[in-house]
Amino acid sequence: MTLVWKLLRQHISVPQFAGFAFANLFGMLIVLLGYQFYCDVLPVFTSQDSFMKPGYVIVSKKVGAASTLSGRANTFSEAEIDALAGRKFVGKIGRFTAAEYRVDARMGIGGQPILSSEIFFESVPDEFVDVPLKDWKYEEGSHEVPIILPRTYINMYNFGFAQTHSLPKISEGLVGMIDFSIFIHGNGRHDAFKGKVIGFSSRLNTILVPQAFMEWSNSAYSPERQSAPTRLIMETANPADENIAKYLDDNGLEVDDDRLQNEKTTYFLRMTVTVVMLVGAVISVLSFYILMLSIYLLVQKNTTKLENLLLIGYSPFRVALPYEVLTLCLNAVVLVVAVVAVALARGYYMEVVETLFPQVEYGSMIPSILLGVLLFVAVSMVNLVAIYRKMKRIWWRKDM
Repeated sequence: MTLVWKLLRQHISVPQFAGFAFANLFGMLIVLLGYQFYCDVLPVFTSQDSFMKPGYVIVSKKVGAASTLSGRANTFSEAEIDALAGRKFVGKIGRFTAAEYRVDARMGIGGQPILSSEIFFESVPDEFVDVPLKDWKYEEGSHEVPIILPRTYINMYNFGFAQTHSLPKISEGLVGMIDFSIFIHGNGRHDAFKGKVIGFSSRLNTILVPQAFMEWSNSAYSPERQSAPTRLIMETANPADENIAKYLDDNGLEVDDDRLQNEKTTYFLRMTVTVVMLVGAVISVLSFYILMLSIYLLVQKNTTKLENLLLIGYSPFRVALPYEVLTLCLNAVVLVVAVVAVALARGYYMEVVETLFPQVEYGSMIPSILLGVLLFVAVSMVNLVAIYRKMKRIWWRKDM
């Protein structure tokens, strides 16, 4: 092979092979980066809420100008709740219970205060909260209250406060770092409690506490007030069922459409990534033609030498081997550089994604690496077969 290579390398065009390598790198980089980004971002839209099962939806009355101007409350009467509970698509239904007293809170991370504000408590029946019972219970007389925070709280801290103050970011596994002090005022009483944060929810915009604590605190701090629920939580087999949407719309109701929006976003994400990967694939195909054109031109310049080598006994395989090794090396370099570039780009965007969604479990680069190896094998096999067939044609022509 060394002798053959010395004879053939004289006519190698470095710019032509560099053009192939760059085009192939560009195409493979687009394909791998698009696929890796899809794999990394998809869990953001498909992961379920940690504390609310996927079959649960939150129902409320539509807030319109007419009801706002007339002062009509958007609360549910017992008759409306019974009517909704009697529908076939409803499994079980529960009420959101609101706190009837004033609540002030201070939140800190590792001794650093980050929030001091008046807040709002709500509760739902414990059967609708998907956490272990030992973590989600309150006994009268205890000054520690389990709470679930809206995920917007922790996103605001991670993406804003933590970065500007060089503080650690908080995820599901680090909730113990959160100090949450609660101060309740009502019925002439002022008491302090410690909030035990057990996690975050992306489907709640208020702070959730156990039903037992809500019932006791309302009776202790606001015994004379009892408001009708403004939101309901119901179980359904298919939240996207058209019958549900029609019934709710006919009765002036609406659901939190996070799940439906996530499904739409996931669809458009898939479509966008598919288009991007197709563009990368087209570029890779064009780079393949650039390589084959370079090889054919090189073979054409060396036709006489190749015929002489075949005449003195070299087989088509041995004559084609230097070109095949050159092709494999170029493809391997392109694969390695593309994987390194994807890893660098992933490190940049994953820092932002993990800051915004620290609760989501992300995968690794193994799928994109496997895809890159698959592309490498496919492109290389096509290259090797094309080069060998070209040598066979020269060999056949020599025998004629």
